[in-house]
Amino acid sequence: MLIDTHTHLDDARYHDDRESVIARAREAGVEAFVTIGCDLATSQAAVQLADRHPFVYASIGVHPHEVKHIGDGWYNEFRRLAHHKKVVAYGEIGLDYHYNHSPPKEQRERFREQVQLARELALPVIIHTREAQEDTMAILKEEQASEIGGVFHCFSGDAWLAKDALELGFYLSFSGIVTFPNAKMLREIATTVPLDRLLIETDCPYLTPTPHRGKRNEPAYVTQVAKQLAALHPTLSEEDIGRMTTENARRLFKIA
Repeated sequence: MLIDTHTHLDDARYHDDRESVIARAREAGVEAFVTIGCDLATSQAAVQLADRHPFVYASIGVHPHEVKHIGDGWYNEFRRLAHHKKVVAYGEIGLDYHYNHSPPKEQRERFREQVQLARELALPVIIHTREAQEDTMAILKEEQASEIGGVFHCFSGDAWLAKDALELGFYLSFSGIVTFPNAKMLREIATTVPLDRLLIETDCPYLTPTPHRGKRNEPAYVTQVAKQLAALHPTLSEEDIGRMTTENARRLFKIA
């Protein structure tokens, strides 16, 4: 059994067949999903989805692309949503200097605020970082994020970031990127991650793994990530990877 720790099940690309997508994943052995908030509307949608399905859990928060839109009352609404029993994390939050859809200074300010809010709510954080490793780690350390823990989702950083994240007590989550032919360095890093800090995800509908490249990603394809990680650990089976990553996800997100 597997847990897809990072999905965007509210995405419009699932509007016509969302229930079928969920059913296919369950048939493939995915026992639970975490669906992710990226702004206020998607956080509310994630909670609504979690409310409808016993095996769907939600995170709330504002993605670095969207922090320029944070309005009056957003944080109070997140405080309200956090009381829902299916909300298990705060995120995805962080820094993204590749696109800079929100100004870098504002990204840093809002990231800091959201880590503080996550600590107030006692929720682990889901981190997005792209071309911003040093600033991401600095803010996490300064805001004592190790007290609540969290995960670097869709990990695609270098060995330095992996080491720093692990030393901070965080988990690393691998997505379909680890199956890409040109991801040799990422596969090497994956072999160095302690097995009790390893998570798997799809980040669907994005980052479709091999051999499904070119199609819309969906949670059923998290099996390909588990398969790739098992191939990187010759003494472990896909079932071992599934069991370990599921235990890790349940521990981090306090999923019974």
